[in-house]
Amino acid sequence: MPHILIDHDATLREVLDRRRFARELHALAAKTVDGITVESCKTRFRCVDDVVIAHDEPQHALIHVEFAILPGRSTETKTLLSQVVLDLVRTHTAAATGLTVHASVEVRDLDASYAKHVESATAQE
Repeated sequence: MPHILIDHDATLREVLDRRRFARELHALAAKTVDGITVESCKTRFRCVDDVVIAHDEPQHALIHVEFAILPGRSTETKTLLSQVVLDLVRTHTAAATGLTVHASVEVRDLDASYAKHVESATAQE
């Protein structure tokens, strides 16, 4: 926890430094929400080849960040996290000149059925 999923338009592939963005995102989440650590963050990126926005006009791009966290955080905390993540997205997509970037963030609670296991590399030796 948290699980972070980032869908982005293929047109952002050259602009978005995914590893740098993820590292900064993890640090930002840990700073913003009590109980989140950099070590607990897991981010996956999905590059989407086909995106249709509005009337399918060219020069539009999409990036959406889904942040799934353990329940118990207030609406204010989730709203703050959404806003700081959106600001980070905007910073990392600012170089997308000539594109209208549609950026969004959703912070949601993980379901009560969520379970996890972490197997340490040293335990396998």
